[in-house]
Amino acid sequence: MLDTPDVATRLDAMRARHNALPHLARLGALFSETVLLEIDDAEFYLHFDNGRLAEIQPGPSRKTPWRFAFRSDGDALDAFWQVHPVPGFHDVFGLVKIGRGRIEGDILCLVKNLRFFKEFMALGRPDIAK
Repeated sequence: MLDTPDVATRLDAMRARHNALPHLARLGALFSETVLLEIDDAEFYLHFDNGRLAEIQPGPSRKTPWRFAFRSDGDALDAFWQVHPVPGFHDVFGLVKIGRGRIEGDILCLVKNLRFFKEFMALGRPDIAK
């Protein structure tokens, strides 16, 4: 099960991997929004600026506005971040479909940037290209 320090460490690693992938910057070039990532009771505000993850702000905060939120439990996200996730845990919408994730807020913003967000979230998986 993931706990808050594990998630914070994983998000920092995801930011480093994200910054090393120019195709993600191109995919998210028009994406400058704040996304709420809630895992169990821990909240993280991901501030994207033109396709780059500018800041990871730990929560909770009732003053930080966000465009859309992805909420899940730690066990489900841990299964999602496996090298080869099992069906249902392979995709953010798969988590929603099996009842282990929720998406709230501006769905249109998410859909417009869906590939970018999905690829960003998949950066939490171990890099098997080594």
